[in-house]
Amino acid sequence: MGIIEWLFNAQLHIGDQTIMWRELIGNLFGLASALGGMRRKVWAWPVGIAGNLLLFTVFMGSLFNDTNHVNLLGQAGRQGMFIIVSIYGWYQWNTRKDQTSQEAVVPKWAGTWQRVGLVAAMFGGTLALTPLFRALGSYEPVWADAWIFMGSLLATWGMAKGWTEFWLIWVAVDIVGVPLLFTAGYYATGLMYVFYGVFTLSGFFVWWRVQRKEKAEGTVLAH
Repeated sequence: MGIIEWLFNAQLHIGDQTIMWRELIGNLFGLASALGGMRRKVWAWPVGIAGNLLLFTVFMGSLFNDTNHVNLLGQAGRQGMFIIVSIYGWYQWNTRKDQTSQEAVVPKWAGTWQRVGLVAAMFGGTLALTPLFRALGSYEPVWADAWIFMGSLLATWGMAKGWTEFWLIWVAVDIVGVPLLFTAGYYATGLMYVFYGVFTLSGFFVWWRVQRKEKAEGTVLAH
């Protein structure tokens, strides 16, 4: 209980700003998960789940006696969504893993209609969730919180499917997420989002190169 109590109560003070260690550690787990995803490793999923559990307690601070931060319902809700979709992704990557290779998935492009569905779900889901999050008392601008929630859902789903485009969805999430998190006082997560933006863009090109390499090797073998 000593370690658990410390984890829930420990704070990092930087000037007049207070950062919960839970927020910092949860984001480090998220970063490790993103690195594992870039390398197409199955362990990326359980590591990400651990970070999601920690960050849920951060963004729903009122449930854990944290009066220093506002509740971000979209951010909190997406942690629960992450856990559910990550269990699916964990199963998918583990069952599809080539036993002769260390990588769990071969990157591929989503189909045309799948792309249309992703875009429609991104904007439609944001519009649908904004009034719900506002009614529940989420932090303004509520549409940004809803955008982050929907983008995170679709990006995680795309990662589970092995679609290279999922990295670009993360970039769209980060562009909106950075200013929202800074204005809400979640500085550690906001800084991590800045890094995530660069990291996810790099991840897109890494998967793209792997995809082109796999295609070239397949063409050679066919001949």
